[in-house]
Amino acid sequence: MANSVVKIDNIVKRYGELLALDHFSLDIKEGEVFGLLGPNGSGKTTTINCLLSLLAYDKGDIEIFGKKMTPVSYDIKKKIGIIMQNVAVFDELTVYENIDYFCGLYINDKKLRKQYVEDAINFVGLGDFRKFYPKKLSGGLLRRLNIACGIAHKPKLIILDEPTVAVDPQSRNKILEGIESLNRDGATIIYTSHYMEEVEQLCTRIAIMDKGKKIAEGSKDELKRMIKNTETVTVEVLGLTQSMLDELSALPHVYDVKYDGQKAVISCSGGKHNLIRILDTLQKKEVSFGRVYSELPTLNDVFLEITGKALRDKED
Repeated sequence: MANSVVKIDNIVKRYGELLALDHFSLDIKEGEVFGLLGPNGSGKTTTINCLLSLLAYDKGDIEIFGKKMTPVSYDIKKKIGIIMQNVAVFDELTVYENIDYFCGLYINDKKLRKQYVEDAINFVGLGDFRKFYPKKLSGGLLRRLNIACGIAHKPKLIILDEPTVAVDPQSRNKILEGIESLNRDGATIIYTSHYMEEVEQLCTRIAIMDKGKKIAEGSKDELKRMIKNTETVTVEVLGLTQSMLDELSALPHVYDVKYDGQKAVISCSGGKHNLIRILDTLQKKEVSFGRVYSELPTLNDVFLEITGKALRDKED
């Protein structure tokens, strides 16, 4: 069994009367790409700040690489790379100088640092921009520079907070490929994002938190099995009668049927042959239908069912 890289045990964090983290625990294993999800105000940012000892907490323990994490745990911190949502680079330094500066916070040997900086530039594809200043870079290139600054010292634990916000598709693809490459090279990664398709693509295990609590955890397939909806069948069909809708509703595993006069959307919970049963029912009644398609639940469906669909506008 893999060793724990991050172990958060029963953390409590209060801001006055607000309980930001409510006995929150996580155990992240070596080599994982671990997704930390939650709506705005759920406590994700507070969790990361407590994890990095940037924020004091009221109760609990945090260990990284098997050692207790404190504000002065510099031996641990040098093994961590942090790429936060807001780009944090120096406008007066070039691409090369920015990466060299941040790498130099951890790597004293000049020859080794030079190699690490070159590795980081090549890794994010900024070789043609090494002499550019940040204000001359597009949003996607700026994000890639931000990542290079965070990973140049070759950390073993990398925290990525919304790394693809507001970037072009090419840069987004480059960033996601880079994250997969870092993981293959041995880095353990904590990944937060509101882009559920990214989380599905990258993450080996996922925790969903809300109101400071962990409300679900598992692989994407395990999370999908936690919700009621396991399949949605959509049939383009005209003239369905109420009795026909009632018959569809009575089929095994069907728990909801919606019909707008042009298409029926049939929600199922469990079962392996829902689509066949639905089409057999329509054919036996000699009902003509057009396009039919079946959709399995996405991580976005899981997220919305578990956390609710109400809008959230409060920050973590």
